[in-house]
Amino acid sequence: MKLYFAIFLCLGSINYVLGQGKTPVSLANDHISIQFKNDSKNWSINKILVKKDGKWIEGLTPSGEYTLLYAETKPSDEPAETFEKTTGGTFPEDNYHYQERQWKESTTAVSLNKAGQVFSFLPADLSAKKNELEFTKETEVATVKATWKLDPNYPTDIQVTMRLIPKKKGYFSLATPTLASVTTNQMSWASVPGYFQGNFIQRNFALAYAYGHGIPDRPVVYRERCATTLSPLISTKNGITLSVIPNPGLARDPWANDKVSQTDWHLGLSHMNRKSQLSPTLYYPVLGEPKSELNAGEEITYSFRYSLIAGDWFQAIKHAANDIYKFHETLSLRQSKQALTDRIEKMHHYLTDPKTSLWNIEEYEGKQIGAQSYLGGVVGSNKDAMKNADYGAMWMLANATNDPELKEKVLPPALNFKLVQQETNKGFFEGAIEGQYYLAKSKKFVEEWGEVVEPIALTYYVLLDMGNMLLFEPQNAELKEKLRLGADKLLKWQNTDGSWAVAYDRKNEQKLFKDIQDVRPTFYGMIVAYRISKDEKYLKAAQKGADWFVKNAVETGSFLGVCGDARYAPDFATGQSAQALLDLYDLTKNKKYQDAAVTCAKIYTASIYTHPIANRKIKQVNGNSREDWEISQTGLSFEHGGIFGSATRLGPIQLASHAGLFVRMYQLTGEQIFADMARSAAIGRDAFVDSKTSVASYYWQAMNKGAGPYPHHAWWQIGWITDYLLSEVALRSNGKIEFPRGFVAPKVGPHQTYGFEPGKVYGDKARLVILEGFAVASKPAIDVITARSTSKNSIYITLLNNSASATTFTLKLDQSKLGESKKIQEQKWLENNQPAKTDQITINPFGLKTLKIDLL
Repeated sequence: MKLYFAIFLCLGSINYVLGQGKTPVSLANDHISIQFKNDSKNWSINKILVKKDGKWIEGLTPSGEYTLLYAETKPSDEPAETFEKTTGGTFPEDNYHYQERQWKESTTAVSLNKAGQVFSFLPADLSAKKNELEFTKETEVATVKATWKLDPNYPTDIQVTMRLIPKKKGYFSLATPTLASVTTNQMSWASVPGYFQGNFIQRNFALAYAYGHGIPDRPVVYRERCATTLSPLISTKNGITLSVIPNPGLARDPWANDKVSQTDWHLGLSHMNRKSQLSPTLYYPVLGEPKSELNAGEEITYSFRYSLIAGDWFQAIKHAANDIYKFHETLSLRQSKQALTDRIEKMHHYLTDPKTSLWNIEEYEGKQIGAQSYLGGVVGSNKDAMKNADYGAMWMLANATNDPELKEKVLPPALNFKLVQQETNKGFFEGAIEGQYYLAKSKKFVEEWGEVVEPIALTYYVLLDMGNMLLFEPQNAELKEKLRLGADKLLKWQNTDGSWAVAYDRKNEQKLFKDIQDVRPTFYGMIVAYRISKDEKYLKAAQKGADWFVKNAVETGSFLGVCGDARYAPDFATGQSAQALLDLYDLTKNKKYQDAAVTCAKIYTASIYTHPIANRKIKQVNGNSREDWEISQTGLSFEHGGIFGSATRLGPIQLASHAGLFVRMYQLTGEQIFADMARSAAIGRDAFVDSKTSVASYYWQAMNKGAGPYPHHAWWQIGWITDYLLSEVALRSNGKIEFPRGFVAPKVGPHQTYGFEPGKVYGDKARLVILEGFAVASKPAIDVITARSTSKNSIYITLLNNSASATTFTLKLDQSKLGESKKIQEQKWLENNQPAKTDQITINPFGLKTLKIDLL
């Protein structure tokens, strides 16, 4: 690689020549060129060039201006402004008390970037050293120095170290210099990953700031707590992406030592500089935060890098995550202490014990209905709310285990719960869902957060749940009729442009939340209706809805969530949308849906944490010693992020519904980051698993407290783990082992249902079965998937090595688990058709082997 450091200076007359403004100074290599100029007083950037496809191109407006913020006293932590919805009225409404604190702290003068005295300047002095430039400026309150140099390892990057030396006591925040800005008409994409992404400026601040529906038109300063990849970025229409990336260790560590530190604020991130020019910017320290209070002479230093990539925003995120924050490399730290398949088997017992699963049977409309207690927030609940989750997983587990406890005691009342959950009274809401939750004491179904009826809830709790059940029970006439009733209502509610309303008021049937659009996969209900009924009208409606969604959500980066208590802040529905588009592609073979699915999945990678760098540092966690990687947030997604999300305080979640989708996306695109994110979320998460039940906690901050008030989450965990494992099986076997996928599960993401039809194992039809204790691997890195041939007296055991290292283990086979009449006759490896020994098996990193066992 050629590196040029073009500084043409006359020895002995540096100050004189620089002062005359005649000296060209640049940082340049084969990829980028930054040219500085001097106007006899100050230094600025004259030109920025990036090599793309062999040609040097511009596209950025050069600057070089610095910004220092100063306050004599600590800025106020009270809101500096109030804001309104597009439809009028204060945002957010008073009943969203979960968001009250987040919105308050996000609208202070510091967050809105209105705090402090502003010192904007160009540096006056330049000192040239070997391979670096040092700029200096004396201000009224501090001396500022900045050292610039090219990164020899990453030729698209410029490394900068900032030094602040206060001249007086006070609070300081030193922004990264404005390397360049991008005009609005030249901008193609902007993002602070985890907070927003988009291709247009949104003038309504609430829409931009709380939902990420467009780019905020203010230079707001975001916290690192929900910034998933530390890389605010701007892409231009001619194919350049400018990002700024802080050095590892600058942002807060969410569990720094022996207690949670998720809400610490060390680093501010923005898509604009203080003058509201589009230019990715960091602020360190954050004005008013502990590190910002300095005495005279108390120097503070920090480092970061500019990245100038001749490519899109996705390349920039991968660079920050993998090259700077070592996301791909730290996957090698992950080692499971319990196999995922063992967790499924243990959760099976948890869910068939009424005490641990908090299973309830109630009488409603002459039926015995069953569901699990839900002790989270539900409007009107008196600790009597009940809910079921992941009907597909329920039916899958019952059929795979053939367990009479599930088939006779759980499924029938769960089915009744679903049948009576649907509105059957003639009128506007006929066919819709009465509510997600049943309140046992008041004997009624209710929604999570008020008397609202959502079209997407109809998709979820009528069409998806009933559709998944009908895959297992295709002859159930009552379910078919209920599904048709719901499908026709969703079809009737579809607007002429293909969209749906966010919600209706149950009392007056009027549309609610008209300030936001339903940029969610509501159209998926039509996919279900078509697959079950084969009626073309539903497929046409699905395409119409998807076309509107692609234009208004995927292309603009604007999404909506499905959690009512968070006022629908964007969440895991974004990942679910990618799977919805993939499923529509499978039905239509129209490549525009596949392309949109890939784009949507790429956007969802910005919902996955890639920092801080996981390591082996020992930390105290609730009285236990843990290595840092065991409790790391990297690889986990959030329930909802941004300004409003639960991740602001509780961190990401363990419910990795996206894992299977991301494996499929890796198979489709070859983008390694999809596989890395899936595996990082799934593997080695034992620190969050309750040892007694094998149920993982939901929120990261809960660590290993188990299901807590959400016992139904165990079904979702069985669902996503199954989807992940079977997606890995299909990938690693190159499609030689594959099982049909059903519909996605409401509401936590894109994982899908299995087990309703036989799959194929090297050309033979076979059904998924769970034979607990039959095949047990000696190492927890090995997951065991079992299938039974439909035509031969054979069992197939697929062994997955879920480790970045080769794993050697023994496989113990207990034929007594097959029944008295079954004996093992012969066993061989299907990959090479050779006889198999199970006393010493070695599988390569993230590899697979398949054992065929013939029975007598």
